[in-house]
Amino acid sequence: MTGLAGTGALLRLALRRDRVLLPTSIVAVVGLVTAAARATIDLYPEPALAIAAMQEALSNPAVVALYGPVSDPSSIDSLATFKTVLLGAVFLVLLVYVVVRRHTRTEEEEGRLELLGGGVVGRRAPLAAAVLLATAAVLLTAMLVTAASVQVGLDDTGSVGLGIAWATAGLTWVGVTAVAAQLAGTSRGAAGFALGALAVAYVVRVIGDGAGEGTLASGLSWLSPLGWVVKVQAYGANRLWVGALGVIAYLLLVTLAFLLLERRDLGSGIFAGRIGPARGRLRTTGALARRLASGTVAGWLVGVTVLASVMGSVAPNVERFLSGSQIRDLLTRLGGSAGSLIDTFFATELGFAAVAVSALGIALVLRLRAEETAGRAESVLATRTTRIGWAVSQLGVAVVGTALVLAVMGLVLGLVRGGQVGDVPGQVATLGGAALARLPAVWVCTTVALAFVGLAPRFTGFAWGVLLTFFALGEFGELLELPGWLVGLSPFAHLPRLPGGAVEWAPLVALLAVAAALGGAGLYGLRNRDIT
Repeated sequence: MTGLAGTGALLRLALRRDRVLLPTSIVAVVGLVTAAARATIDLYPEPALAIAAMQEALSNPAVVALYGPVSDPSSIDSLATFKTVLLGAVFLVLLVYVVVRRHTRTEEEEGRLELLGGGVVGRRAPLAAAVLLATAAVLLTAMLVTAASVQVGLDDTGSVGLGIAWATAGLTWVGVTAVAAQLAGTSRGAAGFALGALAVAYVVRVIGDGAGEGTLASGLSWLSPLGWVVKVQAYGANRLWVGALGVIAYLLLVTLAFLLLERRDLGSGIFAGRIGPARGRLRTTGALARRLASGTVAGWLVGVTVLASVMGSVAPNVERFLSGSQIRDLLTRLGGSAGSLIDTFFATELGFAAVAVSALGIALVLRLRAEETAGRAESVLATRTTRIGWAVSQLGVAVVGTALVLAVMGLVLGLVRGGQVGDVPGQVATLGGAALARLPAVWVCTTVALAFVGLAPRFTGFAWGVLLTFFALGEFGELLELPGWLVGLSPFAHLPRLPGGAVEWAPLVALLAVAAALGGAGLYGLRNRDIT
């Protein structure tokens, strides 16, 4: 039996398990680019209008830090995709990270690889299957985004460059995550290595892109895989050869992962885990839930602080950048308010932020199922802790964590905007309230996940599909002229359009009631079903 025996069978198994995750994620990422490009082209039928409207905003350092420099300020194709080139690459990176970690370190940590190893499955087969699946996902996404961009009407060569730019980052993170799975002995440790590398790559790229052309610091972008995405300059110089850097990094990192695999024992990592104290310090399930969620919530707080700072800094350019009745109408139909154009901009962005924060709430609640399948829930429930108490502790962390993230976002927006207009207290109150007004919809999504955990634990992954459906209906339902009853299924469609709009308390109270009902149903199901 060779070390790769059984790779084909494991690959088919991984494909079956990810038969929903991969297609929906790939379609969503590709659709992000094409929708944004199509909207920009429709709003600016004359390229000169787009160039005149956008150039000043695109030179803003905050915009460059977040999205990277525009590849060609004189090209409508470049302007139509400047926000999604780097953003789409990051989404693809996160997708392959999830795939590789799930089929390597997570399977190993939960003991399933040890069971498979008792059959005709080689030691290298699980890693090989995970790498092959993630690689195929990257290449398929790159080809689809190229074809979709051409179909929208973008330049053929630039579209190929866009696909290569995404493939460069995606392939690199296939290797990064494969190495991380060998270095760490736990899924959380692998996440720390892989996502920490992503954060470092992003910071290095920001420093490099923010430095002046020709300076020593500007060369830092070449040290970051995310910098390579920008350096391809899709729809600009179209440096297709930069993709070779991603292929080289992929080959080196995957080779290193297999070498490290041979140097560690099953169930362990190259870096041994720290031994905890002899006597535990966490005396309640609530303290345990807070401890487990602290790193995740802290990372989100840093992210929304940066995002809110960028949003606030570009607000003075909004009226020039988004002038015209067509754009105002589009933003209003995407969830903006009927107030000033800046209010409409903030309302639209906060609507998208609420969907993202809902993902945080779902992830925190689904840890209940992860703890259950890993066998750790049994240890907790073997004490005097009840199932309801255990679940409520995790739900409480999700509820408070999402509220804290939105509150910080509103606070930072208010501070930045208040400093611009000379009214910090007023803007903090206005924008902070607008951010917190999104919480009822966020909590509905969070408790949907709890309902799956309690009533249909085998289908907890569908909580993400529900979120995507809510997002599509709430944000694009009116734009696509869908029936009102269908759009109304999304909790995001019932939120007040703040700032600038009127507050209607009845829909918010109704959303809270729905969240309470879903949470109660989930707790009831968890109390009465068998624990895996």
